[in-house]
Amino acid sequence: MSVLGWLTQPAVFPWVALALGLCAGSFLNVVIHRLPRMMEREWLANIPEILEETRELPDREEAKRLAAEVRRAAGATLAEPLGLALPRSRCPACGRPIPAHENVPLASWIALRGRCAGCGARIPLRYPAVELLAGLGAGWAAWHFGFGLAAAGAALFIWAAIALAFIDQATGYLPDDITLPLVWAGLLLNVPGTFVPLAEAVIGAAAGYLSLWAVYQGFKLATGKEGMGYGDFKMNAAVGAFLGWKMLPLVILVSAVVGLAAGIAQMLAARGGWDANFRFHFGPYLAVAGVVAMFWGEPILAWYLGRA
Repeated sequence: MSVLGWLTQPAVFPWVALALGLCAGSFLNVVIHRLPRMMEREWLANIPEILEETRELPDREEAKRLAAEVRRAAGATLAEPLGLALPRSRCPACGRPIPAHENVPLASWIALRGRCAGCGARIPLRYPAVELLAGLGAGWAAWHFGFGLAAAGAALFIWAAIALAFIDQATGYLPDDITLPLVWAGLLLNVPGTFVPLAEAVIGAAAGYLSLWAVYQGFKLATGKEGMGYGDFKMNAAVGAFLGWKMLPLVILVSAVVGLAAGIAQMLAARGGWDANFRFHFGPYLAVAGVVAMFWGEPILAWYLGRA
């Protein structure tokens, strides 16, 4: 038996996927930490041009002066390049570069007892949590679907959902750099019908976007406030592209239930009052609901229709 044949055996493949998932989780931590900052830097870099081009400022000289001040203020921030690959990972507290042997998923955090080897600052629990979730998700996808395109697609979906959930909860952003490629990935994966027929995926992407857009517009019309952001629409479109339109009602229901449970838990933790620092973002609950629907959606729907 070849090495590839051995690695793809049902008893081995989930463990291989688990190891790959742990490594992917380490990269996801970089994405979660840096991508919002990369977005903010891009917005900051564009502010001077926006100020100079806006027609709402009647004093053109004042607009140019403000643009020049923004450029000067942003100079130090934008001087050092920031990307997902560079610079090397380093401690946010002391700036010490993290060597490879201290960057092994899960194992390094355990060996260092959750602290930086240089300054002793605590390493947030989020880092091993993301790695563990990414590893377990990939392992479960491999066990559930077996070796093939479905397992790879499910792992990709889980990894993107993890990144979106953590970024949204921390910053309120659902980056287009993740949501839009995820929509296209779902559609392309379903060209051969990996999860659902392509027609259902296309309708699911459109329905996923439009359903939350309609809720947004209705809430805004009734209250004058914005209840969610456009990133939620795009994330739901990605869920529809992967799972098809038939799963969308279940996804919306599960995300609402999970969000309600999280809100009640937060209120109980705050002894009956809302924590002023608590921010309700829909992305994490949509991520949970999407993963639930991917693996258990059909049995849940079959159970419900059997009782109806």
